[in-house]
Amino acid sequence: MSVDHFLEIISIQRGLHIKTPSKETITSKMVAIQSIFAAVLAILPAASATRSFYNDGHLNGWDFVRHENQGTVSEVSNVVFKGNSALKMTQTYTPGYKDRYHSEVDHNRGYVRGEEQFYGFAFRLSEDWQFQPQSYNIAQFIANRPGAGCGGDDWMPSSMFWIQNNQLYGRYVNGHYRQPNCGRNIVTRPNLATVSAGVWHRIVLQINWKSDNTGYFKVWFDGVKVHEEYNVATTVDDDSVFQFRVGLYANSWHDDGHMTGSQSFRQVWYDEISVGTTFDDVNPDLH
Repeated sequence: MSVDHFLEIISIQRGLHIKTPSKETITSKMVAIQSIFAAVLAILPAASATRSFYNDGHLNGWDFVRHENQGTVSEVSNVVFKGNSALKMTQTYTPGYKDRYHSEVDHNRGYVRGEEQFYGFAFRLSEDWQFQPQSYNIAQFIANRPGAGCGGDDWMPSSMFWIQNNQLYGRYVNGHYRQPNCGRNIVTRPNLATVSAGVWHRIVLQINWKSDNTGYFKVWFDGVKVHEEYNVATTVDDDSVFQFRVGLYANSWHDDGHMTGSQSFRQVWYDEISVGTTFDDVNPDLH
């Protein structure tokens, strides 16, 4: 409403002997009200954003720190993306060792079916990283699903992200995957981005976790959207709670039963790991 319109209404009230404020008084009060209204609107988007988890390269704050075989997970200050600390994960191939090669940190509340979440982290391969066709996992979502019993294991990873040759790969999984129906569909998305050794890279994920064809799956690499797909089933059809893990998991050493190449000692650094409801919540460049 304009000031003139407001004064026109007030002029009608003069016959009722209502005291009419000056035009200057009305103008100043309306400006004040508009300023308050604008301030409230500015606050509302921020209130709707939620960063539910954040770690700036420290061991504290994780639900679990795992290192198998000769693997290590440590807090370092000499190689960081931001601040004064980062996480360093290492793994060593051991001939004759038959088990797995995890060096990871766990955040237990990664997602439940029906949620839409953003995830972000920065990672760096060692400068002498030897790229091979074998895969080295750098992040995953995984759940313990008691009684599922498929593949002789109740644990099941859904989405995973890994390095293969010098490319970033990703995947999502849908289906039932629980006895007696152990059917599942693993959808792999290769060649999402080119990864360089000795350089900090940033990954942001936006995933709508659905078991019907209403989900979506988006990936940003170094600030550029490299993958986007809609109307897909992005998780299995139960309400298990999936962990969000980052770290080095040399899964091919176990799955293939051997190591390709000559680099038996592998190193990856991590920093600025987040879970949230908006892109800015988890963007490693903004923290």
